[in-house]
Amino acid sequence: MSRRHATILASTLLLIAMLCAVALVRVPYSELSPGPTVNTLGEYGGEPVLSIDGRESYDTAGNLNMTTVRVTGADYEMTLGEALYSWISDDAAVVPHESLYPDGTTAEEAEQENAEEFSRSQESAKVAALRELGIPVAERTVVKAVVKDGPAEGTLRAGDVIKAVDGSPVTEPSEVAELVTEHEPGEDVVFTVVPVKAATAAEEAGEDPAAAETREVTLTTTAAEDDRAIVGIQAGTAHTFPFEIDIRLADVGGPSAGLMFALGITDKLTEEDLTGGTFVAGTGTITPDGEVGPIGGVTMKTLAARAAGARYFLTPEANCPTAAKARPDGLTLVEVTTMDDALEALEDIRADDTESLPVCAAG
Repeated sequence: MSRRHATILASTLLLIAMLCAVALVRVPYSELSPGPTVNTLGEYGGEPVLSIDGRESYDTAGNLNMTTVRVTGADYEMTLGEALYSWISDDAAVVPHESLYPDGTTAEEAEQENAEEFSRSQESAKVAALRELGIPVAERTVVKAVVKDGPAEGTLRAGDVIKAVDGSPVTEPSEVAELVTEHEPGEDVVFTVVPVKAATAAEEAGEDPAAAETREVTLTTTAAEDDRAIVGIQAGTAHTFPFEIDIRLADVGGPSAGLMFALGITDKLTEEDLTGGTFVAGTGTITPDGEVGPIGGVTMKTLAARAAGARYFLTPEANCPTAAKARPDGLTLVEVTTMDDALEALEDIRADDTESLPVCAAG
């Protein structure tokens, strides 16, 4: 075989090996791409995304679209070729797999966590909207979660209303830990609670869940890693709403639609259209007090919003520098840190006074 033929053969074999590597070799990366965007004022799957029962609501115009990101699953490993293609694509991003699924998170665990975050974001959105409108929302301190193999397992349940600890009334979740840590590990602590079944029955009957019959539970504390006394629960806040607000949106997870849900609810309960008929999209977590927090995948969300027809995109302050670097043509990125900021921006948009909008700037 001549040297020329040997070189051609070697090059061909090398090319085949490289193609096989591109097609078969798995790499520890995941892909982000634009996901569906849904108008919170409209319908999804033939049903209203937001519906209100027991309070007057109003017809709405325009769009307040929540946005999503498509992500490769926890159990999927990209090939080298897929990673390279996504890396050079204008409408996809490649990130380390562990940044989305840390500590070997399984698909089932990721789905469960996303569902729980989505549920919490809906409740926060409802509270933020009603507080913005000056509508009182009753709240109570509850057991949010029980730690496996902790002192409270099998005795306290998620949803139990915590009325007192050692006889001291509890009004805030932080007070629960404060009262428990007054003990030394190994000492008993007494919880006065309304069991979740009684609380649920009271709420369904239109009564105050926190006023239902209580019982006392004695738990023996154990030591945390820092030697604090703990009982193995996470305390949180639950709310009782004065009328029914239903959010119907399947196959969506995570907390990032909170802001847009809160604005959608506010629009439904306000006679004037918040958007003035304009197509507005956005993203951001929301707290019950109306604070807007950052989210992941903002670039993919702005691409999805513009492709759907959005002209304005409400952007959490912390996400602004990243979003501005890849802003789609024709989309104005509006910086928001609170729900009040978002409402003020919508007021400017419907008045066509957009010169004063706080526009995102690239970092």
